[in-house]
Amino acid sequence: MGILNCTPDSFFEGSRTQNTQEALKKAAEMIAQGADILDIGGYSTRPGALVISQAEEINRTLPITAAIKKEFPHIPLSIDTFNSQVAKAHLDQGVDMVNDISAGELDPNMFKLIQEFHPIYIMMHMRGNPQTMAQLCDYENLLNEIITYFQEKINTIGHANVIIDPGFGFAKTSSQNFELLQQLPKLKTLAKPILVGISRKSMIYKSLNISSAEALNGTTALHMAALSAGAQILRVHDVLEAKQCVTLFNLLNN
Repeated sequence: MGILNCTPDSFFEGSRTQNTQEALKKAAEMIAQGADILDIGGYSTRPGALVISQAEEINRTLPITAAIKKEFPHIPLSIDTFNSQVAKAHLDQGVDMVNDISAGELDPNMFKLIQEFHPIYIMMHMRGNPQTMAQLCDYENLLNEIITYFQEKINTIGHANVIIDPGFGFAKTSSQNFELLQQLPKLKTLAKPILVGISRKSMIYKSLNISSAEALNGTTALHMAALSAGAQILRVHDVLEAKQCVTLFNLLNN
């Protein structure tokens, strides 16, 4: 899954696009490199990110999803939003997936929308919101709480096409992120595909005392660990390198 951010403030500058032409160029590049899905977002969810209106989020993303859908009709598109009205605007346009960092927590109408439209729904584990999550990292048992969280959500939504994302970096410390990656196989008990989003995140660049711009090598190393632990989708900034990682992993496990 290639990341296409229509934001001025996403944490990795290389993922940002400011207009439709830039987005189409980036989309073409990622598709050529082997992206299976494009994930388009207009609301930065990095820690402490600015709050924007629904209208602004739609204005940033809808023209871009429309242009990509027209230019590359074969590629599945995901809208990265926790807002049901933003999601609906894109589902009305034919977007295939909703990627919700809050699993319905930040908008009580999201589950109703998913039940109505039946898209593929990616639900992520998080506490609080992007402005407060860094203060909400206390767990008695991290993995057990995440599994219970997802099981309750899956039971509530009653929707078959669910993908789970354990939420690396969202209400989790660096050490908790590594614990989560180490214990990722436990999530297989939920019998849902697992998406991992660790690309260029602080668990990598802060651990290595480098910047996010220098974190590609570390990202690739952890991508192989994630695949080995059962991840079925990698959400990435660098499609070519991730695709190479997947190819080698598949050869190793043939």
